[in-house]
Amino acid sequence: MKQIILSVPDKKYEFFIELVKSLEFVKEVKEPGKKEILAGIRQAVEEVKLIKAGKLKGRPVQELLDEL
Repeated sequence: MKQIILSVPDKKYEFFIELVKSLEFVKEVKEPGKKEILAGIRQAVEEVKLIKAGKLKGRPVQELLDEL
C-alpha cells in the first residue's frame, strides 16, 4: 500500500477531506496530531545537526527548488 502527503489550501481542506473519505479504496484518512508534528520537527533538527557535522550529506537548494 502507498501513502501520500498533500498540501491543500485551508479554504479547500474540508471539501478535500470529505472527497477523500468518500472514495471506497481509501483505507484511512489520518491528520497529523501535535505529537507527529513535533516528532517531524525533532527529526529535521537532528538531520540538520548531522549535516553540519558532516555525518550526513545534504541536498543542494537548487535541487529542492527544482522539485517544486
